[in-house]
Amino acid sequence: MSTVSGTTHRPSVKIGAGAVVCVEAELRGDITIGPRTVIHPRAKVLAEGGPIIIGESNLIEEQVVLHNRKLPGQDTPVAMTIGTNNVFEVGSRCEAIRVGNNNIVESKASIGRETELSSGCVIGAFCNITSHETLPENSVIFGDNCRRRLQADKPQAQTLQLDFLTKILPNYHHLKKSTKTKSVEKS
Repeated sequence: MSTVSGTTHRPSVKIGAGAVVCVEAELRGDITIGPRTVIHPRAKVLAEGGPIIIGESNLIEEQVVLHNRKLPGQDTPVAMTIGTNNVFEVGSRCEAIRVGNNNIVESKASIGRETELSSGCVIGAFCNITSHETLPENSVIFGDNCRRRLQADKPQAQTLQLDFLTKILPNYHHLKKSTKTKSVEKS
């Protein structure tokens, strides 16, 4: 628990309707998970430097780490915002404060805090991006040297995979219940 303006603040996790969040996932801090998002077991969502807001229809696979870490000297919380239809593949790591829509972060890729993903970007397997920049829409980063190019179209949404996982995961894992809220608070 932390104290904010003399009041005690309890971290909260809000889970949208239709989201599938496995109990074995580690959720720490103020986290909002949008509808139809799937979070696999052993994924970590760590909101230490401010809230994490995850939009609709995202796929967060095993051993993914979404980390909004507190920086030295940071006095005010900074929200990490993840848009819709993003895929974070097995073992990837993201500390970016802003992730747009329709992005794919492939297995074992890493995105630093100073990098922002716009929309339609693909970060290839094992690529490590820590530059201070906003990647242009439809950027593809790939290969041993993290080469770059632009693709003509944004990546396809993973609708079929999300539908499949929404049906299958409850058969093999215990799930966190969605949150019943009267109104959504904006921060």
